[in-house]
Amino acid sequence: MAEDKPPAPVANPALLALRDQIDALDGQLLRLLNERAHVAEQVGELKRRDGTPFFRPDRVAQVIHKIQAANPGPLKNEHVAAIWREIMSACLALESPQRVAVLGPMGTFCEQAAIEYFGGAADLIYCSSFDDVFHATASGSAQYGVVGVENMTEGVVTRSLDLFLHTPTHVVGEVSLLIRHNLLRKESSLNGIKAVLAHPQALAQCQNWLSKHLPDAERRAVSSNAEGARLAAENPDFCAIASERAATLFGLHIVAHAIQDEAYNRTRFAVITLPQTMATPPATGRDCTSLVVSVTNKPGAMHDMLVPLKKHGVSMTRLESRPARTGQWEYYFYIDLDGHPSEPNVAAALEELRALCAFYKVIGAYPRKG
Repeated sequence: MAEDKPPAPVANPALLALRDQIDALDGQLLRLLNERAHVAEQVGELKRRDGTPFFRPDRVAQVIHKIQAANPGPLKNEHVAAIWREIMSACLALESPQRVAVLGPMGTFCEQAAIEYFGGAADLIYCSSFDDVFHATASGSAQYGVVGVENMTEGVVTRSLDLFLHTPTHVVGEVSLLIRHNLLRKESSLNGIKAVLAHPQALAQCQNWLSKHLPDAERRAVSSNAEGARLAAENPDFCAIASERAATLFGLHIVAHAIQDEAYNRTRFAVITLPQTMATPPATGRDCTSLVVSVTNKPGAMHDMLVPLKKHGVSMTRLESRPARTGQWEYYFYIDLDGHPSEPNVAAALEELRALCAFYKVIGAYPRKG
């Protein structure tokens, strides 16, 4: 005798009515979004005819700010911003898809930063190193690039600083990303792990956890966390430190969540491009100016370099040194300043600073995030 099947649940009439209402609203939203897309295509035609830039991050920020100011709720403003960024990204893709070079493969935090800045409709070009990201952007095969520049716990990404020195690109934006590292593996336990694969910065950011839980495992540096995840998917003796997205992409278990030593672990990513692709963004009132300089190796040179900043009331938020590799114990200094070169006090300070320097280059001026 066949088992009696339980009766199918009877849908609540009120719930069905609400679902019908949502379906109707979805239809209206789709119609309005496509109307917006048609207008965006017309904007694209005008920009193409006039030779003006297609991607305007300042315009994106203005639209999102205006929408947030008009938001009556219950949607949270940060969610409204995310929705509108994707809408504008999809519309921009109809005008002119933006080619953006990032550190690959898929699943890196660099990819995540690019999506946060450009939206999910950007055409991402995956590179094997930050050197290749700079090269792709400088050569024009990508219109923009995204590179890591600084972590709150481990400091600057030195290779990025070195690459800024002689590249024709400049910084037009930044993304501050909260980084949560996870331990990924084909198996669902910590047993038998022989090597932990990750970018050197990630290994450093998780060193206390690794020393406590995997003291005998080799720590192997690879070009990116996602590359570590790809390799871990091929070898059960390996594990990787990477994002949840990387776990999904490569079919790995998350055997330990959030293993970074600092809970509030953020990394800054710089958005780079050629000046002919995008000029320096206009001042917003909350900007950063980045530059690299060198001074003659003589007593008091560092002091003299800081005098124009104090004189004109310009705050320095970061100072890093890198060897000039001349064999003479000379250094390049990487400086972040509060403010924008169009502001009179910043312009005056930069003019006086430039006169004191043996080498002087503004890397970029852009809205500050985070």
